[in-house]
Parts: sequence; C-alpha cells; structure tokens
Amino acid sequence: MVKIVLDANQYASALIKSPSNSARIIQLVYEGHLTLVISTPIIEEVRRILSYPKLKKLHGKSSDEIESFLRKLQKIAVITPALLSVKAVEDDPTDDKYLISALEGQADFIVSGDHRLTDLVEFRGIRIINPTTFLKAFDQQAED
Repeated sequence: MVKIVLDANQYASALIKSPSNSARIIQLVYEGHLTLVISTPIIEEVRRILSYPKLKKLHGKSSDEIESFLRKLQKIAVITPALLSVKAVEDDPTDDKYLISALEGQADFIVSGDHRLTDLVEFRGIRIINPTTFLKAFDQQAED
C-alpha cells in the first residue's frame, strides 16, 4: 500500500474545493487505497489553518465539523511520534514536520503544493510531488 504525507494546505484544499485533486486523494485514503501518515504537529497545523476566519468562510465548516474531520483522519491514519530531528527546509523550518512524519512512517510520497517542499524533489528516498503529479502516478500504477 502506498503511504503518503499530505501538507496542511492539501486538507484545506480538499474541504474548500470538493472536486479537486486534494479531495480525491483524501477520498482514496478513506476508501483504503492509500495509507495516510500524519503526526500530532501536522494535525495541530491543519486544525489551526482550517480555523482561520478567511478559510472557515471558504470551506463553511463549523469548529465541530473540523474536529470531526480530524478525528476521522486520526482513526484511519498511521500516526507518527514526531521524535526525529530534521533540518532540511531552510526557508521554512516549520515544514520539516512533514519530512519527519514521512521518515518515521516510511512514507513513499509527500504530497504538497508548497514550493519549499516540492523544490526538494526527494528527501531520503521519499518523493515530494504536487497533487496532480501524484494522482497521475497513482492512476498509472493502478492501470499497470
């Protein structure tokens, strides 16, 4: 099973725009086609950004609905301990949490639209790609 780490913006995109690549990736996780790898620091960031007033206006979810969404993800995800120390994203060290979770959870991919992550291309054998590229690779693998 392919293991993925999603950056916080992918969760926001999935909630804001239902027919989107991010929403499709989350649906593949719900359906059991992908294994989601996540950590408490990632969950906290997702909670924080989904609670921004500007984003709440876009996705239309209440605080209870956001918590329900996060609980559902936690039930089906592999939750990593976030104990490693990694310093790889110089422009934004807070993004290192995605690399840490991916390493601890032995993820195959980090899916992100953040150029600070995608510019790395790969980190210790973990590919870092945008949602469109990920879905093309996933669909191609499914066809083979």
